[in-house]
Amino acid sequence: MADIETKSSQNQPLKTQKIFIGAQIFLRIVVIAASFTSTWLMLTNKQTIDIGGFVLDANYSYSPEFKFLSYANIVVGAFSFLSLLFLVLVGRRSSNPTYYFILFLHDLALMSLVLGGCAAATVIGSLGKYGNSHTGWMQICDHFGKFCKRATTSVAFSYFSLACLLILTITSASKSRQIQV
Repeated sequence: MADIETKSSQNQPLKTQKIFIGAQIFLRIVVIAASFTSTWLMLTNKQTIDIGGFVLDANYSYSPEFKFLSYANIVVGAFSFLSLLFLVLVGRRSSNPTYYFILFLHDLALMSLVLGGCAAATVIGSLGKYGNSHTGWMQICDHFGKFCKRATTSVAFSYFSLACLLILTITSASKSRQIQV
């Protein structure tokens, strides 16, 4: 009976390591998918309307904030793919806490980048939806509904990517705490 308990206690760290690696891989794939979906939605976001003979158009490229969000998501998706490759190549062979510290720093940098993009796009989206009467900026979402809905969906995917990166950052930080100096 003691022999069975010894084997199960030895397999516990290996099982925990496999679950951790599996969760990391899954979350990184989700980040890649959410980032590229957000980018695609924003880069293809445009709408043209005719108001009393005047043709007006809305395009993501007219807003530096939307461009920043798109470019940030491209960087986050690409670097998340590279971290996925790193995790598959290095993480399965070794449970060295130094590797998790590298992933922690990587995830923290990506999380900061996408957070900045989300914040900027949220502010400009709110301005487009509600306007600002004090500065004379009018709301545009009542005229460009399709454009605003698509931009909102893109920002929502970015926030989902941000949440996954937060989880990755926390889990990588907890694994890297085992570094021996």
